[in-house]
Amino acid sequence: MSSATPCFVLTTPKLLVTPTTDCFKILFVPIPHRKGRLRRRMEPLSEMAIDVTQQLSLDPLSFARSYQLEALEKAIKQNTIVFLETGSGKTLIAIMLLRSYAYLLRKPSPYIAVFLVPTVVLVTQQAEAIKMHSDLKVGKYWGEVGVDYWDAATWKQQQDEYEVLVMTPMILLNALRHSFLRLEMIKVLVFDECHNARGRHAYACIMTEFYHRQLQSNNYQVPRIFGMTASPIKAKDSSSVSAYWKQIRELENLMNSKVYTCVSESVLAEYIPFSTPKLKIYKHVDIPDELFECLKNNLKSLKEKHESSLKKSNLSDSAAEAARKRLSKLFSTYLFCLKELGVWLALKAAESLSREGTDIFLWGKLDVCGETIVRDYSLDAFRVFSSFIPSGPDWCIGDDIKANMDAGYLTSKVLCLIESLLEYRDLKDLRCIIFVERVFTAIVLQTLLSELLPKLSGWKTEYMAGNQSGLQTQTRKKQNKIIEEFRKGTVNIIVATSILEEGLDVQSCNLVIRFDPSATVCSFIQSRGRARMQNSDFLLMVRSGDASTLTRVKNYLDSGNIMREESSRHASLPCAPLDSESFTEVSYCVETTDAVVTLSSSVALLYFYCSRLPSDGYFKPSPRCVIDKELGVCTLYLPKSCPIQTVSVQGNVKILKQLACLEACKQLHQIGALTDNLVPDVVEEAVAQELGNEAYVNEQAKYIPLELVSHCDNDSVKLYHCYLIELKRNFEYDIPLHDVVLAVRTELELDDENMTFDMDVDRGCLTVHMKYIGVLSPTSEQVLLCQRFQITVFRIMLDHNLKKLKEILDAVLLRNDFAVFDYLIFPSTGSYQNQAIIDWKCVCSVLFPYENLWNSHTNCSTAKCRGHRVRTQNGLVCSCMLENSLVYTPYSGRVYCITGTSSNLNGNSLMRLKDGGATPYKTYYKSRHGIDLHFERESLLNGRHIFYIQNYLQRCRQKKEKEPSNTSVELPA
Repeated sequence: MSSATPCFVLTTPKLLVTPTTDCFKILFVPIPHRKGRLRRRMEPLSEMAIDVTQQLSLDPLSFARSYQLEALEKAIKQNTIVFLETGSGKTLIAIMLLRSYAYLLRKPSPYIAVFLVPTVVLVTQQAEAIKMHSDLKVGKYWGEVGVDYWDAATWKQQQDEYEVLVMTPMILLNALRHSFLRLEMIKVLVFDECHNARGRHAYACIMTEFYHRQLQSNNYQVPRIFGMTASPIKAKDSSSVSAYWKQIRELENLMNSKVYTCVSESVLAEYIPFSTPKLKIYKHVDIPDELFECLKNNLKSLKEKHESSLKKSNLSDSAAEAARKRLSKLFSTYLFCLKELGVWLALKAAESLSREGTDIFLWGKLDVCGETIVRDYSLDAFRVFSSFIPSGPDWCIGDDIKANMDAGYLTSKVLCLIESLLEYRDLKDLRCIIFVERVFTAIVLQTLLSELLPKLSGWKTEYMAGNQSGLQTQTRKKQNKIIEEFRKGTVNIIVATSILEEGLDVQSCNLVIRFDPSATVCSFIQSRGRARMQNSDFLLMVRSGDASTLTRVKNYLDSGNIMREESSRHASLPCAPLDSESFTEVSYCVETTDAVVTLSSSVALLYFYCSRLPSDGYFKPSPRCVIDKELGVCTLYLPKSCPIQTVSVQGNVKILKQLACLEACKQLHQIGALTDNLVPDVVEEAVAQELGNEAYVNEQAKYIPLELVSHCDNDSVKLYHCYLIELKRNFEYDIPLHDVVLAVRTELELDDENMTFDMDVDRGCLTVHMKYIGVLSPTSEQVLLCQRFQITVFRIMLDHNLKKLKEILDAVLLRNDFAVFDYLIFPSTGSYQNQAIIDWKCVCSVLFPYENLWNSHTNCSTAKCRGHRVRTQNGLVCSCMLENSLVYTPYSGRVYCITGTSSNLNGNSLMRLKDGGATPYKTYYKSRHGIDLHFERESLLNGRHIFYIQNYLQRCRQKKEKEPSNTSVELPA
């Protein structure tokens, strides 16, 4: 491979003691003699700890290392933060502490231990570790489980069943705020990656809102605190040693815990491998100026064009402003891509952002119209980028890397990454994590590497990112699958954001690359620690001449020793009480339950309450806040379905919105809209079943417009007003759309007899245009025929079988007290200028199950058909009549849409099986369905499964049905 710019490898001058013994064996050897003991006195026990610690006893695991036993001894005596390198076994210390407290947790004891982890990915990992090394009953909790909707009874059930609850911190914080869990019932509280306990993070809120308040009130029924971190500070490199200690001191005071650590890195190096830091210096080369300016101007023009579309839309001011901000953010994103990654990766970013993979009805996202405009901008940007990329089968990115860089398709930074990876192509079983700063960078780099590396090295690449961005949101199941494949070696490279910096345990990871520099000391230490294998490398990509980044890297490398020395030097200094202002925030507390809502939690609670009000995909109820800064007044306007309409407060302008939301929450509780646990008072399914002994139906009261439904007399000739409904698909799909005609008895109230709106469907967005086209006077026979057509189509689409259809059609035919609808839906011919706009041929096709239409089918004009007859259970049918028709297969009970005939396939042809084998179609149908093909030389029909119908107004409350993997099948006549 040719090189565009030189990449210099500099081994950082840092003394490392390389382990001489295999670390896997060390894990199971007898306990060695103690080394690396802390140079400090153990702090005297506080009064509140005496009773418990007198009963506690060490319950170590036989393979625990000396420093782990020392940390356990410390943690049993007092609140402790274990500050050790990644991979040193901090989790094992926590598990031994839990084992020591097991006698207090055994059921039917009401007490529990809670193990907090910062990310969903770590919930399963840490829960499985606890199960492996203890016999404690472990429960796992994260947002997707639905804990936001649990009540006190459900939490009581969890508390009675499990002894250790592993969860993300926001779940515990909410459970404490709603008084579903109480701090005095928690005996051990573990904070994994406790350096996150800063500012308004959930870790910090748990300590300030509950732990320190209980201490202040002289309530000593508080849990043992145990924190774990590879870096007790989470900030940019500090300017001085005292600045390091200041941040460590703040963490100790907040956690009411003292830091335990080893004296030096060399002590840990006897047990765990350390990666070797290496600098990769690359020379930055801009893409050609002319190309950049041209693309920049095009993107700016597109942005202005779509901003103009926003002005013409019927969006609210707030929705339009949100869409404008999104457009500006996208514009900046594409410019960043061009400068840092190149045109080809900017193209892939636009392609990703224009897809319909993001659920636009997630709470807080744009509405349908705004989201469509934003996606259209990305689609237009994709077209612009595509015009500058060569097309054709002979061109492929990466065929000539230097030429790609010279043309601006890739940047020198991306080229350096590719060349750095290929230096390890001879490494057996590569496990590499590439850390990037932005989500879209992870997505597009994964796309590039997936296209280049398989043909160069055979490596498979995936990406992982958090779900806050809304870009191709990954489920917990998907992320766990990627991690498991990474462990097994079926995935070799993961391009990840900071989501993988914390806690991922992959012993075989042997390469970590920082594509973007670490923003903090903690990020640097955490990402370096992902490389767990002996002789692993930690590559830091740095731009040539970037002195500030080089200085920062040097400070990061020195920071570990500084933090260890400062922690040991101040070991005897006791924790200081928090300033009272830190835990005396304005709040509203319910006396009967002790549930509390604070100034900072009030906004989230009010928005959550509004999200539980009646809504659909086109209306998301939410409060609207208007602040008058001059008067210092905030007025909160709540949705019409809320029992309170407005709330006004006066106070400090900086916290006006929070004050208003807190007052709204207080009033909602006082009128009963919020329960005594401060959760929305809604009817839950389980409660409805208990009270009414009937299944709860999650539907709003049905509203049926009088214009559409009534009991009508089909014998009379009536006048219908007709509206053409034109459907425009805004996404790519191989199934064509069909316009329809709606006929109603009463003229609809439409502006200028026209209406246009967007409708969100499973694969994207449809633009619906309705226009008035005149009146129709169908005969009673035509009305009856249309009703049968509608019932047949709708019932088959909903039920996918014919069991109920015949009974319903017979009821319509006999008119036996059957409530018929008074609107008609016709398929359109597409000839809008022609008066024959209704496709009566399609409507009449519903007669097929009842009458033999072969005799009337004398004019077969289809050249490929030529009057060919197909034998069916209903008799002979012309093959052209079967195309685009629905057929029913009695042996499987399924309904298919026939898309054509396979002239080259018949019953004797071989059918490919999923396991790679093959068998004749006639043999398959005999063994699978027990039927014989009497006409085995008859051509097979191409059939397609019928779509699953979904209610798109209630998408958030429905499970998405999985469509059959084989959408097309071959059927015998």
